[in-house]
Amino acid sequence: MPPPQPAVPGAYDFARVAWFGGIGATGRGFAPVVVTATSGSGAGIRVALSRHIVSRLEGSAGGIAAALATGDVGAITEDDSEAMRRAGLAHLLSVSGLHITAAVAATMLIVMRLFALSPWLALHARLPVIAALAGAAAAIGYTLLTGSQVPTIRSCVAALLVLVALAMGREAMTLRLVATGAMCVMLVLPESAAGPSFQLSFAAITAIMAFHEHPAIRTFFGAHDEGRVRKLGRGVASLLLTGLLVEVALMPIAVFHFHKSGLYGAFANIIAIPLTTFVVMPLEALALLLDVGGMGAPVWWLVQASLDALLWLAHRVADAPGSVRALPAMPTAAFALMVVGGIWIALWRTRWRRLGALPLAVGAIWALTTPPPDILVTGDGRHVAVRTVAGLAMLRDRAGDYTRATLAENGGVDGEPLFLADQPDARCSRDLCVTDIAGGGRTWRVLATRSAYMVPIDQLLAACRTADIVVSERNLPRRCTPRWLRLDRNMLRRTGGVAVTLGAGRVETILSPGDRHPWRDPPTLDAGPRPARRFTPPAYRFQS
Repeated sequence: MPPPQPAVPGAYDFARVAWFGGIGATGRGFAPVVVTATSGSGAGIRVALSRHIVSRLEGSAGGIAAALATGDVGAITEDDSEAMRRAGLAHLLSVSGLHITAAVAATMLIVMRLFALSPWLALHARLPVIAALAGAAAAIGYTLLTGSQVPTIRSCVAALLVLVALAMGREAMTLRLVATGAMCVMLVLPESAAGPSFQLSFAAITAIMAFHEHPAIRTFFGAHDEGRVRKLGRGVASLLLTGLLVEVALMPIAVFHFHKSGLYGAFANIIAIPLTTFVVMPLEALALLLDVGGMGAPVWWLVQASLDALLWLAHRVADAPGSVRALPAMPTAAFALMVVGGIWIALWRTRWRRLGALPLAVGAIWALTTPPPDILVTGDGRHVAVRTVAGLAMLRDRAGDYTRATLAENGGVDGEPLFLADQPDARCSRDLCVTDIAGGGRTWRVLATRSAYMVPIDQLLAACRTADIVVSERNLPRRCTPRWLRLDRNMLRRTGGVAVTLGAGRVETILSPGDRHPWRDPPTLDAGPRPARRFTPPAYRFQS
């Protein structure tokens, strides 16, 4: 089958990702998978290392340890993965700046200490440069081992630039370094700029750089002649403020792509980041080293305990009241305004930077005041979500986890949607469902088919005449004329998934006229040429 389009407007666009990934079709196999030849890409080392780590630890702790070493998150259970996301700790599972920095710092420290044991090398060689070269080799090797994902490439490029700057005696941590890293990633993977991984990664590092380049921040968090207690307090304050800033900077991107954002991530990261950087990763590296001689079991026990503590923290934060704020799909223009405002504030160093607050505020208000859609219809017409008095309710109770999660997220709901048949305003049979919903100062009647069975034509036509909106996965007869909108198989084939906001009278579709993106209408193989398909949008209008 062709790679699927987004289920509804604002949902994950796998078709676009597949196009740039060179995937022409998806399917399902029914026979057992047989490996006829091993891959020559070097992934075998990553797989073997992941299996070894998972075998040494129990539960999701093994999956997290494997993710830290190889980037493989397949052994983490869905419950634990969701808790990490809701707690704002999911970035720990993606090999990025934190992990590259730890690997490079550890390598440089070990090389410096070992080489300094030789008096001749200490007096005649530039040990920092030698240690920087070893750190660069560690960064490149770690990036290749973990699959060379966008955050890892960005972090590797940044680490290499920092090492070069240190070797030259120049200031390393600047926004020029971020710009160079972004340019390198876009030269290799230009399509990644439209994805959340690129945007989240570079937004976080840009916010941190701009924040710590401010003169007042440099003065406050710089070196001071003070006692250990005050120095520790200043460090904790720096970590907290940086974490809050990063959470604020990433919130618009998270809401735009995932329609939800964690609220307590900055506080959870105060514990999680030092725990991961200074406890989990060094212990895991030591355990792997000792496993060469079969002596790593005691250290693996410590790794298990520290990762269990991390998971406990994630679950406690995720289960806290109000830990996640869910919002419906925001307008692209609102997101663009927030991005422009944030970049303006980050790049300017004079008072001109304050002007960036204007588009940032306008975009945020626009996103927060955007009403959630009242009706969501998937592109195949099988699944419909309607906003009722009790909340978002689905037409069919036999929907997969992905479909339920997609409809809930794009409807601005945190949690499982309800079932329409259980709502007092709905009247459902095995084949049809009718419900009345309020919107735009009036009541709308929605009719939807629940099965593929034929309905007596006179009953169907009578129901169509009394309905404002009709949704069906089948082709409806022409005499089925609702008062406003008909979304059957014929129409949905031209529109894709649909989101209807009754108060604004807005109908948003996946497919649009004039769209020439190849993943929207990919080329197909057939017996002969055929005329290009032309899409004429329906004329939507209100009728009382």
